[in-house]
Amino acid sequence: MSHIAVERNRRRQMNEHLKVLRTLTPSFYIKRGDQASIIGGAIEFIKELQQVLHSLEAKKKRKSLSPSPTPSPRPLLQLTPSPTSSSPDTVKELGACCNSPVADVEAKLSGSNVLLRTLSKRIPGQVVKIITVLERQAFEILHLNISSMEDTVLYSFVIKIGLECQLSVEELALEVQRSFCEEIGYPRSLGDACTIDD
Repeated sequence: MSHIAVERNRRRQMNEHLKVLRTLTPSFYIKRGDQASIIGGAIEFIKELQQVLHSLEAKKKRKSLSPSPTPSPRPLLQLTPSPTSSSPDTVKELGACCNSPVADVEAKLSGSNVLLRTLSKRIPGQVVKIITVLERQAFEILHLNISSMEDTVLYSFVIKIGLECQLSVEELALEVQRSFCEEIGYPRSLGDACTIDD
């Protein structure tokens, strides 16, 4: 009898742990509700989180080893007052969209930060590619939010413009779009797909 009770308790604990694991893992990593799919999806999610962690640790290490830059920063975009605004201090919200069959990319200037959003089908490792693009272009990631619904994922970044940044908002949107298209084989010349919003 005690063996049956122990086994029942073990199964109950296993089911509780699987429920918690399923709630902690974004739904697009878990294809079905069976135990193997939940564990496999959690493993895939943890591996992607480890890649993000390694990328951020490497960036932190590079920052600590390199002296802080002293050149004056080039502005990301020149802000011009909006003709409809009543106050001369109000500026247009500048942004750019770069859409392709693979992903929609939107970048908007918000004060000294940029709001970057990408909407696409889930592509394993894509968030790491976007982070690599941002780091390479001297952006600092302040916040990242990942939302998913079935096989579609929305990455929302708040990024700080670094002193060495040499990109416009349109160029940033294009570079992020290219990170989606490189592996799939779409052409690198996506300029026609990008538009500037005023």
